[in-house]
Order: sequence, then C-alpha cells, then structure tokens
Amino acid sequence: MKKISIAALLMICSVLFLSACSASFQEEQKAAKKAAETAFTQKPKDANNENEEIDYYLPFGVEVEEESPNNLILKNGSKTYILFYNQNEGKGSKVVYESAKLQNESYEVDETFQYDGRFGFILIKKLDDDRSELIVGADGVKITTETKTSSLKADASMMIDIVNSVRMK
Repeated sequence: MKKISIAALLMICSVLFLSACSASFQEEQKAAKKAAETAFTQKPKDANNENEEIDYYLPFGVEVEEESPNNLILKNGSKTYILFYNQNEGKGSKVVYESAKLQNESYEVDETFQYDGRFGFILIKKLDDDRSELIVGADGVKITTETKTSSLKADASMMIDIVNSVRMK
C-alpha cells in the first residue's frame, strides 16, 4: 500500500512538473512572437558591419565567426547564430520562409507578418523541455539558432533586429 501511495504521488508530481514546463513554453513562444512582430515594424538599426555583399547591424557582443557565400556564422558567448541571405530576393519575398518550411513542417510556432510591403516570419520548434530552435526572417534573410526556451523572447527580438538591418549591395 505504501509503495502504491508513493508511486501515485510521484506520478502526480511528474504531471504537475510537465504541465508547468509546457505552460512556460507556451508563455515564452507567445512573448517571442510579439517581440519579433514588434521589432519587425520598427525602423531598422543602422549597419555597423559589412562584407562584399551586404551591410548589416550586429548588437554588442555578437561577432562574426565565419563567412561563406550567403552565410555568416555569428557568435555571442557560447551561442551560435546562422545568418542566411539571398541577394536575389527583394522586399516582400517569401522564398526564404517557404524553403525553411520545406526543411521541417512541424513547427509549434509558424507566424508571418507584413509591414510596409515587407514580409517577416518566426518559426519555433521545441527540441526538448528547455531547448528550442528559433528562426526569424524578413524578405530574403533569415537567422537561426538553438536557444533555451526561457530566452526565446530576447533572442527573437535581437535576431529580427539583425535581419531587419541587412541591406544588399
């Protein structure tokens, strides 16, 4: 009888713990969507970096680790971001969004927004209890990272600031 009571108590605690984690993910994804959409409608940040193909803004602490055609690998401490740009796509293009969707169709968050003739999006895929894949994009540019679920809002806002700033040469 004592073993059954302990097992039942453990099961109830597990269910409560899992539902608390799920609620946290739900709250964080909503906050991330709102942050990305709000940042998307703001005036783009002034570029403070460039390469042969683009001018772009990087927040303090974010550095270019590697460059290749159409890609920048960015680092901020231990976190890695992959910035992809397609200079053949212009304002309002959905090509980068559609190709991201083709790579994985099971995103928990798949939101798009339009502002001033531009097209933006946010995709979030839950990887495990505390990690999520986050992709945000605007027109022909997207940036991807894996982040803690608790960092979704901050990362989404920063990432949309970066993609909003990209200007093709």
